[in-house]
Amino acid sequence: MEASDLLLQLGGFVFWVILILVVSSLITRNVNKRVKDNSARYRTKKIVRFISYVLIGLIGIFSFTGNMEQFGLSLGLITAGLAFALQEVILSLFGWVIIFTTNSYSPGDRIEINGIKGDVIDIGVTKTTLMEIGEWVKSDNYNGRIVQISNSFIFKGPVRNYSSDFPFVWDEIILPITFNSDLKLVEKIVKKATDEFLLDYAKFAKENWEVMVKKYLIENANIEPNLMFVLNDNWVEFTLRYVVDYKKRGATKHKLFNDIYNSVMNSDGKVSFASATFELVGMPELKVKIDKSGN
Repeated sequence: MEASDLLLQLGGFVFWVILILVVSSLITRNVNKRVKDNSARYRTKKIVRFISYVLIGLIGIFSFTGNMEQFGLSLGLITAGLAFALQEVILSLFGWVIIFTTNSYSPGDRIEINGIKGDVIDIGVTKTTLMEIGEWVKSDNYNGRIVQISNSFIFKGPVRNYSSDFPFVWDEIILPITFNSDLKLVEKIVKKATDEFLLDYAKFAKENWEVMVKKYLIENANIEPNLMFVLNDNWVEFTLRYVVDYKKRGATKHKLFNDIYNSVMNSDGKVSFASATFELVGMPELKVKIDKSGN
């Protein structure tokens, strides 16, 4: 191949690349203006970008191979080589397709994948980007790290989604109460707190759960706050179980504890929190006899 032919092919390739990028940019701008739904706009832009990359790759192969026969042969050899050398990348690409077609998770969802928990902020062709929560931060708050995870992990382990079909989680608080407390008053104190902070969650959670029952083979669960107690060796242990917005779990628990604590402190001693007490006892007297005879 002469240099002039190579330059001609290169020029043609550059022309098509520029044309595809310009058309892709125009489509993206049009999508930003016309599509109001954030999720649909995000998905459409990702698909347009992916198609652009595929077209550029195909045009590049065809531009430098010549006729269709050589194009087919080159495409087959390149595909076989890439399949062997880039197995993980190809698996990630298929993972991206599965994520979008099955709606495994979407931007804004809170997920846990490969042991990493966070909110999805971007889904790329090969990687998913998370704003990480947890680790050294005990509550469900961001720790400041942005983590990129290969899309191939969707095939390698479970994906825990906290917000896909049922954007609520069950949580519970445990209250240790002394045996001589007024247990009926404890129930009233807890009910007052749940009525103030949990009734709205229970209402919306019930509506979402009804959708879950229709979509999956799952029983109709109890969404209302549930208070139970057991007797152990040290105190009466009350457990309050309830549903809460997955993003407001820590804040809601704080409000519940604060309200219950203030009510208990204002109960004039009718209700008291229990705590474990440990008593350190003295060691028994030891007598040591020293043999001075040297025997």
